[in-house]
Amino acid sequence: MPRWYDGPLAAFDTETTGVDVESDRIVSAALVVQDGPGTQPRAERWLVDPGVPVPDGARAVHGLSDAYLREHGRRPGPVVEELARALAAQAAAGIPLVIMNAPFDLTILDRELRRHRGTTLAAHLVRAPLYVIDPRVLDKHLDRYRKGRRTLSDLCAHYGVPLTDAHDAAADAAASLALVRAVGLRFEGRVGAMPPAELHTRQAVWHAAQARGLQTWFSRNGTDESVDPAWPLRREPVALPVADEPAA
Repeated sequence: MPRWYDGPLAAFDTETTGVDVESDRIVSAALVVQDGPGTQPRAERWLVDPGVPVPDGARAVHGLSDAYLREHGRRPGPVVEELARALAAQAAAGIPLVIMNAPFDLTILDRELRRHRGTTLAAHLVRAPLYVIDPRVLDKHLDRYRKGRRTLSDLCAHYGVPLTDAHDAAADAAASLALVRAVGLRFEGRVGAMPPAELHTRQAVWHAAQARGLQTWFSRNGTDESVDPAWPLRREPVALPVADEPAA
């Protein structure tokens, strides 16, 4: 029986102005598609002029300056629309979508769609569901007692996956794709035979349990930080913002 990690996979990644999905903006994004292990991946890239300054901390991570984005980036509205359509096309083709820390990238895309288009990511996925594979959730569930950090760089090092040009959206997406194939192969007996739909559903349960555990740890250590158990998309904001630029 074919295993999901031996078939076609796509991977999505964004670089942003910060880590707050409700207020920060996308500055670059990439979608990488691979037909199978060992085949040449195909990458599509987007660059965005977010219309707001890029903080020094974010610029230090991805290297994209205000001046560069103004010169080479496009307006965010058309770009986020294209991103949503590109993800919907993968869903329609039945290709699972790999996203490292999916609640961040999918949620910030959803909020950008609300901000610039007055719509949602879910509205683009009504014809076919998006089956997400999140290497962070998989690794934390399948190897839960291993100590150490679980960033993309850490996981790639642990599973022997090359990661070059980290914090470039296309490079990170390609590494995430190779990473889930490595995770699937290592834990083939536990997750290899799962259809993508079942794997997606189970990850939502696993992530919720992981979030509850982290929330308990925060509470015991006197930290008031809250952990959202929703996966792969965080809860919707209370109100739908009005689009701040005309459709194009």
